Amino acid sequence: MKRVLGLDLGTNSIGWALVEQEFEKKGGKINGMGSRIIPMSKETLDNFGIGVQKSATSERTKYRGVRRLLQRDLLRRERLHRVLNVLKFLPTHYANEIDFEKHFGQFKKGTEPKLVYRIGEHGKHEFLFMESYNEMLSEFKIAYPTLLGDNKKIPFDWTIYYLRKKALNKKIKKEELAWLLLNFNQKRGYYQLRGEDEVIKENKLEEYYSFVISDVVDSGDRKGSDIWYNVVLENGWIYKRASRIPLFDWIGKTKDFIVTTDLNNDGTVKTDKEGKEKRSFRAPKEDDWTLKKKKTEKDIDKSGKTVGCYIYDTLLENPKQKINGTLITTIDRIKYKDELTAILKTQLKFIPELKDSQLYTACIEELYPNNEAHKNNIKTRDFIYLLLDDIIFYQRPLKSKKSLISNCSLESKTYKVGENMITEPLKCIPKSHPLYQEFRLLQFVKNLKIYEREQTLNGKKFYDADVTTHYLKNENDYNELYNWLNNKADITQKQFLAYQKFKLKEDKYRWNFVEGDKPYPCNETRNVFLQKSSKIIGVESSFFDEEKSIELWHILYSVTDKIEISKAIKSFAKKYNLTTEFADIFSKLKPYDTDYGAFSSKAIKKLLSLMRFGISWDKNKIDENTKNRI
Repeated sequence: MKRVLGLDLGTNSIGWALVEQEFEKKGGKINGMGSRIIPMSKETLDNFGIGVQKSATSERTKYRGVRRLLQRDLLRRERLHRVLNVLKFLPTHYANEIDFEKHFGQFKKGTEPKLVYRIGEHGKHEFLFMESYNEMLSEFKIAYPTLLGDNKKIPFDWTIYYLRKKALNKKIKKEELAWLLLNFNQKRGYYQLRGEDEVIKENKLEEYYSFVISDVVDSGDRKGSDIWYNVVLENGWIYKRASRIPLFDWIGKTKDFIVTTDLNNDGTVKTDKEGKEKRSFRAPKEDDWTLKKKKTEKDIDKSGKTVGCYIYDTLLENPKQKINGTLITTIDRIKYKDELTAILKTQLKFIPELKDSQLYTACIEELYPNNEAHKNNIKTRDFIYLLLDDIIFYQRPLKSKKSLISNCSLESKTYKVGENMITEPLKCIPKSHPLYQEFRLLQFVKNLKIYEREQTLNGKKFYDADVTTHYLKNENDYNELYNWLNNKADITQKQFLAYQKFKLKEDKYRWNFVEGDKPYPCNETRNVFLQKSSKIIGVESSFFDEEKSIELWHILYSVTDKIEISKAIKSFAKKYNLTTEFADIFSKLKPYDTDYGAFSSKAIKKLLSLMRFGISWDKNKIDENTKNRI
């Protein structure tokens, strides 16, 4: 008898078997066997097969991010539980399963009750809000008398959409409002910071559409074995499609399209030689979620309803409609926030607890027993602010990474801590700051040289002769050159030599920087301001002086929220009597990169007072200590 251990080692599984074999008698037996499956995605297996591995750090980071999101989600729910408990809005069976003494707001160990279901007398789960459910059911019976005949029902879960519509105009129960609040706490929408927006293509408009195919026509054109068909959409647009298989069965069906429209600079649709609008079609990919999001938001805006009303009315029209992922995909958080704000404002009229200042004080005391600063900050607010901005839609601010910014080598600050004087270097200035842009451009202009590649003088040939003084003869020439460059984002050698006062050719002249098409930065910040304001009536280039440029830049640089930036720019426009068009255009500007210069703003200001020339020169702006040193 011989024992044999057999192993099957695969990429995502391990199998084994221990057998006893008698080869002479041709017999044997299996003593044991088993297998272990290693759960791995196809992507991981494919990467493993070709030798590509993910670092342990990236995997840990991914899972840590998931844990943090879950932790914050649970923390919001716990805080909401505590406030609703103080208000006595929670159903008794639900509140009894929550710990409000030790683990504040958390479910008791081993329990996770459902707010809308309770255990009845016979041990069965009963739906808590049958009155509202029956109201909803009566509306569906009117719309579909045959479908809901013979005592047929609709899902209890649809009641949440009915309540979201009802709460906008009529009173609902306190427990129903608690259900709504916890539901909004789960589905808060997508919050997008400035700078995380999808890439917008210049003069291209991409939109997501669902069209019914009204007709399919064989165009008569051929592409190999494919036939070109003109697919006529319900709005009259024609989608040209090549296919080997006839497409006539498409008629009457609904197809999804990503429609890309070519636009002129003024926003009008481009046309071809025949006068037809230039438009292309393609099928949406799975990762085109941003376009699906736009389509969903567009449909909701077109309906003029809140998200809850839109869902409920759609279900009332078509009970077979799937909601998640089809009717509603990811949408902006502001739509949910606007809906809940409208609901709470209506319920303020019917529920006196929401206007009780003592209850409000008790709630903030419950949440912040030891945080006096925050309590004082929000004590004059109301329940709408507390529930929306402080709990449900609270967004944790990003952590400051100021420590990673380089220190200025020229300037520092000194302050007193107790009996000790502390000296710290100042942080360097952002490169997009108007003062840094001016400083960098002045350096560039002062360092500029023009060389003639080949020059003959007294019968001798000279190469790379410095002829800068022939073209930049005095301070006025430098001043004009600076003003010309100050309005540009960047400059190349070819553009520089083509300057109206030079008009030199690259084959005979060059500058002292790297040749070729490499662009050198000028005043990118001012260039953007001038470009965007050129379309606005009443805003001249002279408007963007140093003071206003810095003020506008600071708003654009420091505000990261899309809604807050719009408010801030509107305030800026109002301050200087500018149009609403100014606010609309500048609030959509792309955020600045977080790059930094080599010196602080304090040092830059002192250096600029010495570097400026022409009309910008002002002796009085030179620092007194600098004057004394001079």
